[in-house]
Parts: sequence; C-alpha cells; structure tokens
Amino acid sequence: MISKTFPGDFSSLGPISDFIANAAKQAGLDENSIYSVQLAVDEACTNIIEHAYGGEGNGEIVCRCDSNSESFRIELRDQGKQFNPDTIPVPEVGAPLESLGNRGAGLFLMKKLMDQVEFDFSKSNETILRMTKKK
Repeated sequence: MISKTFPGDFSSLGPISDFIANAAKQAGLDENSIYSVQLAVDEACTNIIEHAYGGEGNGEIVCRCDSNSESFRIELRDQGKQFNPDTIPVPEVGAPLESLGNRGAGLFLMKKLMDQVEFDFSKSNETILRMTKKK
C-alpha cells in the first residue's frame, strides 16, 4: 500500500490526481480505467473540501492505494464533518444541471465510475471512503 497526505485545498486536486494515476498505472489499469478512477477521486476530494471541511485549509486528505490481481483500491481519509450517504438523494438523470442542487451528483458519479464505493465512519470523527475498480 502506498500513502500520501495532501492539504485539503483545491490546489491539491492536481497532485492528488497525479498520485492516483501513477498508482493506478503501476497497478496495471488501462487508460480508460485510470481516467475513471481519477474522475471519481477528484469528485470525492472536492466533496471533502467543500462539504466535510466547509472550505479550503481546514484539514488534510490522506490518500492510500493498494492493488491485487483483481482490483485497485483507493482509500481517502478525512477528519471533516460526517454525513449519512444513504440520505443523499440520487439526482434525476437528464435534468438540467442548475436543477440538481448542491448534493448528490458527485456521489452518484463516483458510484457509476467505480465498481464499489463504501464509507466507514470511525468513532474518532474520521471518515474513510473506499473505492474499488476491477481490473
């Protein structure tokens, strides 16, 4: 497993994407899968900064990557505000973007791009997001 910690700032999105892409390439993912993983992680990290931390400079994002012969797994950890993903409404597909509001589209996108998306909310106020992409 490789791990790197980034500041919870929008300027970290590029370096996080590069870190994830390099790990996914080393794990043997094809270019389309790497792009899907990058997009899902970018959306997740944006949500962490905007919703969990309530803006930039309020915490860190720990990125961990691991792989085996069948899949590539990303783990994102933050200390921000927790939420219940089951209460986030699924956006109406085909609706105009301006009608979607500010919740739900990112989580929906992550679930569409990845084979598995799961949250773990620890007792120490840490949120762990695990996303898996099959090879």
